[in-house]
Amino acid sequence: MADALTADMNTVTGKVKETAGAATNDRSMQASGMLDQLKGSVQKAMAPGADGQPAVVGQAKAFAKERPWAAAALVGVLGLATLGTLRGK
Repeated sequence: MADALTADMNTVTGKVKETAGAATNDRSMQASGMLDQLKGSVQKAMAPGADGQPAVVGQAKAFAKERPWAAAALVGVLGLATLGTLRGK
């Protein structure tokens, strides 16, 4: 619960910073606000749900059950990308 609250606080803080940066034409503050919003979104996605697992894990499981062939193709592409990166290509 605290993780979700922290995520929401980061998102709101980021929106305020971005708006203030846009109003004062301060690109640094605007970028900082966007970064805080991104941080809040990632924290919210990784916050544990009712079952103790992050929400993104439940979404991934549901996707794999609904579309097994698409999930297998996605895993294959990610595997090939990882191998290519490790090999330096």
